Amino acid sequence: MRFGILTAPMQVGYDEILRVWREADTVPEIEHAWLFDHLMPIAGDPDGPIFEGWTLLSALAAQTSRLRIGLLVTSNRFRPPAMLAKIATTVDIVSGGRLDFGIGVGSRPSHPLARREYDAHGLPYHDQADAVAALAEACTVIRRLWTSPEPFDFAGSHVRLTGAFGNPKPVQRPHPPIMIGGRASATLRVVAEHANQWNIPGGGDIADLAGRSRLLDKYCAEIGRDPAEITRSIFLPVDYERPEVTRGKIAEAADAGFGHFVLGLGNPYPEGVAQWVADELIRR
Repeated sequence: MRFGILTAPMQVGYDEILRVWREADTVPEIEHAWLFDHLMPIAGDPDGPIFEGWTLLSALAAQTSRLRIGLLVTSNRFRPPAMLAKIATTVDIVSGGRLDFGIGVGSRPSHPLARREYDAHGLPYHDQADAVAALAEACTVIRRLWTSPEPFDFAGSHVRLTGAFGNPKPVQRPHPPIMIGGRASATLRVVAEHANQWNIPGGGDIADLAGRSRLLDKYCAEIGRDPAEITRSIFLPVDYERPEVTRGKIAEAADAGFGHFVLGLGNPYPEGVAQWVADELIRR
């Protein structure tokens, strides 16, 4: 079982997030730390502050030395895949090879506070089927940019590149682990083909999430991949007032086969929150 934290970079100051990450970097029980990828707040004051995820991640990479780091998860709708590969390579180098590359299709149109960020930034918003197909091509292109020793062309339905080449390469070889987030069946097929890790939000029924995990096993079998190669990761919000509730969710998820836990910390962050997570949630 591996535990980490997530600090949502909205409605909060940089100094507050930095304080929590620096503390977590000294707590051995916390192995990884995450931000999310939104351009406008999805909770609280809709006009409140929010930081761009990859820029902030690079700053935090330079301020930490042990934690594995990532975004849970990058929206494939926000940045062209070749540009994203370059950004991720830069962060992997800045961190000394500690990046877990999280990616997903992007927010669904059913979440209006997420949808508005596309219109506000002039970004196109395609339907779900289109977005899933684009994610699969993005994963293919990004991995090739990380590993190909020579320039290449790529002519997909969603991504077209001429003379694409990644230099420098990431520190991690053959490339940083790819974590894909999502629960839709079509997304799970992309997970089976491309991911080293799969993450799903754990706020609902654990039995339902276990069913999603079994479906991923099925898709792996269909393409001849060992499902044990894909780490099962779950996001769980932390209840500061009732830590026993969070511990119960961790236990349920572990029984369902999840071994990688991302614990979402609400803001404001209590003093010593990283050590509190270790003492109250992990050790117990």
